[in-house]
Amino acid sequence: MLSVPEVYRLADAIEPRYRALVLLATFGNLRWGKLAGLRRRNLDLDNRSVRVVETVYELGQLVKGTPKSAASIRKVVLPELIIPELQRHLDRFAAPGPDGFVFVGVKGGQLRRSNFSKPWARALAKAGLPAEVHVHDLRHTGNTLAAEAGASLAELMSRMGHSSTRAAKVYLHAREERDQQLATTLDKMARRELKRSASTRNAGRSGMQRARRRSNGP
Repeated sequence: MLSVPEVYRLADAIEPRYRALVLLATFGNLRWGKLAGLRRRNLDLDNRSVRVVETVYELGQLVKGTPKSAASIRKVVLPELIIPELQRHLDRFAAPGPDGFVFVGVKGGQLRRSNFSKPWARALAKAGLPAEVHVHDLRHTGNTLAAEAGASLAELMSRMGHSSTRAAKVYLHAREERDQQLATTLDKMARRELKRSASTRNAGRSGMQRARRRSNGP
């Protein structure tokens, strides 16, 4: 998983036409095929949402299709933070018309993993991130962030486009582990504060006792 600052470092480092792809893959929880198959009409910036209804499969040639399961066809609400970025992308880089693809290559053709691998590798190096980071890790990051934000099992399944609980439970388990870490940190902080408060009170009592002894005299 990447941190949010690492995601933005990567977005800053990659070619401008792919910056919005990095952000949407993360905060929209989208796989590569869904990003490659996304059309303008399915990106509703006014309502901060993306409709996942198409995908692209690379089988030697590009094959347009629909998601494999009914659960994969969904609407994902996006954070306000990335909406201006997506609007700039539509204005500068997306193919024209409602059926135009949101993400296209330099010459306006559809995205291919093979063509994207080089700008991705350059961006990782420029951002100082490990070469082992894959595009799919952006979706993994988004799923983890959604779990940490408090998404329920059903909400995670819907956002991820899964009909099985298995994958969503992995992220909920990670959130529970994070909750435990936070609780442990809170415990240590509380103990330090109590200890400091007790020391202050004891020091105050000792000072009062010394003052009484001096006032009472021998």
